[in-house]
Amino acid sequence: MKQRFLSPNLIFVFIIIMFAAITRLIPHWPNFTPIAAIALFGGATLEKKYLAFIIPLIALFISDLIIGLYPAMPAIYISFIITVLIGIYISKNVKAHNILLASLTSSIIFFIITNFAAWIGNPLYPNNITGLIESYIAGLAFFNDGKYGISMFLNEVISGLFFNALLFGIYYITKLYFPSIAAKSNRQNSYI
Repeated sequence: MKQRFLSPNLIFVFIIIMFAAITRLIPHWPNFTPIAAIALFGGATLEKKYLAFIIPLIALFISDLIIGLYPAMPAIYISFIITVLIGIYISKNVKAHNILLASLTSSIIFFIITNFAAWIGNPLYPNNITGLIESYIAGLAFFNDGKYGISMFLNEVISGLFFNALLFGIYYITKLYFPSIAAKSNRQNSYI
């Protein structure tokens, strides 16, 4: 039997991802965006794993073109590629506790990679271990005046939890009420 490229599952996941990417364009606190959740969700739900990389990264890039390009882009894209890999890792056993753990892990990885990049690219920090530690400490408190959320790091953690619950929740509820939309081609899976 010939497998269709545009399965109902692929179309549905693509719509969820594009809708979430559009929300990045509305005003929000720094680091309170659905992009990491899109990467995790794509990795966990897309059967064609190359699309799990392509679709979230294209959504990120298109929104970056609209918002504006920035020096930290390579670090952010690397973080989201790793998040897709985490999503692929949990794709065989997508359960609430695995989504929670994957969301927290991806937020921590994002923090580590982007603050490492800030240390390398910012002359404010000395190029030694002390400078690296300073960049991580500053990253924990960055924008910590309440006007921009809690802090860049905690905004990332909270947004990851919120948007992952939203994306996976929509997907799960849709699967319950419309199993043909969420069905994958000729493959059984306990969740997707």
